[in-house]
Amino acid sequence: MTAPGRRRRVVLALGSNLGDRLANLQGGVDALCAGPGFGAAAVSPVYETAPAGGPDQPDYLNAVLVAATALPARTVLDRGRAAEAALHRVRAQRWGPRTLDVDVIVCGDEVSDDPDLTLPHPRAHRRAFVLAPWHDVDPDAVIPGHGRVADLLAAVGTGGVRLRPDARLRLPS
Repeated sequence: MTAPGRRRRVVLALGSNLGDRLANLQGGVDALCAGPGFGAAAVSPVYETAPAGGPDQPDYLNAVLVAATALPARTVLDRGRAAEAALHRVRAQRWGPRTLDVDVIVCGDEVSDDPDLTLPHPRAHRRAFVLAPWHDVDPDAVIPGHGRVADLLAAVGTGGVRLRPDARLRLPS
């Protein structure tokens, strides 16, 4: 648990594979950064990836948002869910297609085994579509209990993860 008022770095992974995927990611960034107490530090380049698990579905666009906040991790999760709802996400099928998916990857060095908000994210250290964009914006990042993002990315490789230089996200001004 973070002490009240203490800002720490949070990392959120965003993905979209329905509709205008880039507009959905940008809408997610805008919605996440719109509320009080959330200072966006960086948004990663956009990557295109094949779905990981689930039914047959279109490829995803993925990005990572790094921010500073003193908000409780649960509030960060709630803000992510509100962004998903604003972009009309439907939770009909586990790992199914979606307009926007927001995963809380880390909240500072907080560790939690709460099934609704496990921190750090239980699969992030094995997912190139999280590690590659995160490494781009924070090459010295560490996932508590797993190690340096650079080392984790080297271990999983970047197969199936394609940088999309034509697709760019911006932080709200």
